[in-house]
Parts: sequence; C-alpha cells; structure tokens
Amino acid sequence: MTPSRRAFAALATGVALSGLLPTSTAAARPRHGRRIAHDDFRHGLGKWAVELESGGSVTAERGVLDIDVPGGATVWFRERLHGPYVLEYTATPISAGGANDRVSDLNNFWNATDVRSPDDLFATQRGGTLAEYDYLTTYYAGYGANYNTTTRLRRYVGEPGVRPLIHDYTEPLLVANEPNHVRIVSDGSTVQWWNNGRLVFDYTDPEPYTSGHFAFRTVWSHFRVTGFAVRRPPTAAA
Repeated sequence: MTPSRRAFAALATGVALSGLLPTSTAAARPRHGRRIAHDDFRHGLGKWAVELESGGSVTAERGVLDIDVPGGATVWFRERLHGPYVLEYTATPISAGGANDRVSDLNNFWNATDVRSPDDLFATQRGGTLAEYDYLTTYYAGYGANYNTTTRLRRYVGEPGVRPLIHDYTEPLLVANEPNHVRIVSDGSTVQWWNNGRLVFDYTDPEPYTSGHFAFRTVWSHFRVTGFAVRRPPTAAA
C-alpha cells in the first residue's frame, strides 16, 4: 500500500471508530445551475451499463428506472462526470410483496475509476458481486444497507480488501415505499450526500476524486428511480 493510501486508511479508521453521530438535520437549499447530464427514463437503458450478480430485471421506461433484483446489481451511468457538479435523483424502495421487495441498500458509487483500466471503466468486466469493486477508486455511500441497519460512507482506494470507512451510522435508514430525494455534491475537496434535505455525509477530502462514473448499487431489493440530473453548481464557471 502506498504511503498516501496508508494515511487514508488510518484517517478513515480513526473517524469511523470515533462514534460520530450523523450530521444534524439541515435545510437543503439546492440552487440550480446549468444541466450537464440527465435521463428521463423514457428511452431505455442506452445511457446505462448494467452489472448483475444473479440476474433480475432492470428497465427504463415511462419515466422510471426500475431495479428489481435477487442479488447484487450495479447500474452505471455511461457518461464520465467531471466536477464540480451536483447530482440528484429520487429513489423509492418498493415493499409490495414481490420476491425482491426487501427494503435495503440504496447505495451509490461516484467519481469511480477502475485501476485496471483507468481510461475506460467499461473495458474491465465485472459481474455484480461487491468484492469486484475493490479495484475502484471511488466514493461509496450505503444508505440503509445490511438489511436496513447501517448507513455508511467509504472511500475506495483501488486495492482488494481495502474499503476505508469514513462515516458509520445506524440512522437515518430507509422507510418502505417512501421516496428518497438524493443530492450528491462533488466540488473539489467537498464531498456531500444529502437525503430529503438532510446532510447525511459531509466529508472534506484532502486528495479528492474529482471525476469518474456514477452508479446506482443495490443488492436483493426493488427500487424505482426518477428525476436523474446532473448540474454545475451556480457558482462554477460555465
């Protein structure tokens, strides 16, 4: 492990074990800048790459990205994003008696690069199992993971078995059939993940990942996603 990565691992361990509580509820005041990417989910999966561990169904039609899977699933936005940006979407965990209607794992990768093919994330094949993503350098949020018991932020460093933990909370968690409006801020060293107006993760990264790919990640669950859009912060240069 390089010295920089050892330093991050030590820092992350210290933060994760410090017993920090989630950031207190704050009023989100999204300011809408120039839109740089979006999908209205009415024209199929052309903008997305799907990696499934155990099959399942992923569709984009009638304004909804529907992810209904019995195992691990990662749904990548094919366009590489460059910061600064604000990314938003709304995801609802479905609990209606379906085989995969387990309320758990509203997760995201963002600013992701695979160290095995840094110029093309999709040049390396992955099969949807979580361990395969250890080769990424990326941020990873797991909201209501582990059977809806944990909410965590990690900063992957591209090494197998190394997933430095930045924040580790037992709430907030998912509520069945209730929408989650997620807002991700990537602005230099500022890394934020908001849900329904609450600042859940707020991290200042001294060596930030400022570009890469975004993905929805879940496991054995059923989500419906709408309103995916990425914008420049209003204060950013055009």
